[in-house]
Amino acid sequence: MNVIYLLIPLGLGLLALSVWAYFWAVRSGQFDDLESPAVQILLDDDRAPPPASGDSRDA
Repeated sequence: MNVIYLLIPLGLGLLALSVWAYFWAVRSGQFDDLESPAVQILLDDDRAPPPASGDSRDA
C-alpha cells in the first residue's frame, strides 16, 4: 500500500510531461503539414542529376 504514495505522483508527473511535450510539438509546427511528406515519396524523380561543371573526367 505504501507504493501507491510513490506511483500517484510519478504518474501525475509523467502525465504533466506528456501534456507539455504535446503542446510544445504543436507550437513548434510538428503537426502543420501531414499530407505532403506522404505524397512526396510518390513523386520520385528518376532523372540523373546534371554533371558538375568542374568534372575532371572530361579532360
